[in-house]
Amino acid sequence: MSQIEIQIPSMGEGITEATITKWHVKEGDTVTEDQIIVDLATDKVDNELPSISSGIIAKILYSEGQTIQVGKTIAIISSDGKLSGTVEKSNTPVEIKTVAAKSPEKLAEEAIDKNEDFDVKMALSPLVRNMVRENHIGVSDLAQISGSGYEGRITKEDITRFLERSKTPVQTIVPEEIRESVRTVPKPSTSSSVDYSVFGQVEIVEMDRMRKLIAGHMKNSMATSPHVTSFAKADVTNLFNWRNSYKTEFERKEGEKLTLMPLFIKEIARVLKEFPAVNVSVDGDNIVYKKYFNIGMATALPDNNLIVPVIRNADQKNLYGLAKAVNDLAERARTNRLNPEEIKGGTFTITNLGSFGTLTGTPIINQPEAAILALGAVRKEPAVIETEQGDAIAIRQIMMLALTYDHRVIDGALAGKFLQRLVYNIENFDINSLV
Repeated sequence: MSQIEIQIPSMGEGITEATITKWHVKEGDTVTEDQIIVDLATDKVDNELPSISSGIIAKILYSEGQTIQVGKTIAIISSDGKLSGTVEKSNTPVEIKTVAAKSPEKLAEEAIDKNEDFDVKMALSPLVRNMVRENHIGVSDLAQISGSGYEGRITKEDITRFLERSKTPVQTIVPEEIRESVRTVPKPSTSSSVDYSVFGQVEIVEMDRMRKLIAGHMKNSMATSPHVTSFAKADVTNLFNWRNSYKTEFERKEGEKLTLMPLFIKEIARVLKEFPAVNVSVDGDNIVYKKYFNIGMATALPDNNLIVPVIRNADQKNLYGLAKAVNDLAERARTNRLNPEEIKGGTFTITNLGSFGTLTGTPIINQPEAAILALGAVRKEPAVIETEQGDAIAIRQIMMLALTYDHRVIDGALAGKFLQRLVYNIENFDINSLV
């Protein structure tokens, strides 16, 4: 009989590696098909990896805390209960795709890397790579560091010790043409130089893993895209009142709670089809126009972190389909039960600031998308309305919409037209097209 390889599967757009956080089995243990054998952590989602076959754990190739590339084998299962035999490849699909955002101020460092015949940097974890970039450590300096990790891998502690030993800032030799074309950027501080305790009592708490990843994503997005935000007010009175009058019947008839979110998603998908230049991504000097409309829904988690599950083909779903998707994804996001496939492939993101009473905000783009829309709180406000007798002042339900977009590919005129059409659709929504 045979032995089967368990590999790190593809776990989302731009995810190229995963960290083993916990093994649930040890060598010699008997497992059944679909039994959870290991917990994996990536920069987007945590995942429990099940066994693809019943058998005995013949070999565990990596230990907890190690970071492994997607597609690598991490364990071998003996399907016949023997600890030797022919090894079969897992049927788990492997998709290795790297999405790297290049910061202009790092061009000099990249030029050096391209001219160095040294590949240790390929074995660095994301955390160590960030430390190397932030402290401007050259490849030649890395070669002098003796890694204390698995198979000589350079760890965070190794970098910290190297920096402590360094008496002077790390110097790198940059070609003259690069030096002239790249503006010198001050080295960012990795920790605060201010002693806050002199002003009063403080407590210092290290960010958890998810918060560090979110911080990295936010910083990367701001460095990648020139952010601009445009605002518009929408009178949502008719839509708001219709939802309030219909939600009880909808829940009784369909078995799903009806919030405002699926109503907005439907209208946003319609407008994206009308303005395809918003439903894009930037790939180098190319603009990728996506013919599908997958709407990301920023969801706050109980631990104050954030994740963005994706509603696929939102333009093809009716109100029931959208309500079901919104409720299901939100509930499973908050209980850490999302699948990796459910957080990738988004083309446009919505964040609902209004659920916390916030009027508006300037959201950060969810890379590699080109735009994100923030929905503010619905509030009663006096507004001028047109009647048969002329203009009148009435109390209306008003919401602020904030569209942040990548100014490399979306100009103010396009953003304004997008918001204008969205406001028109919301204020004149067709009930028959939603149900």
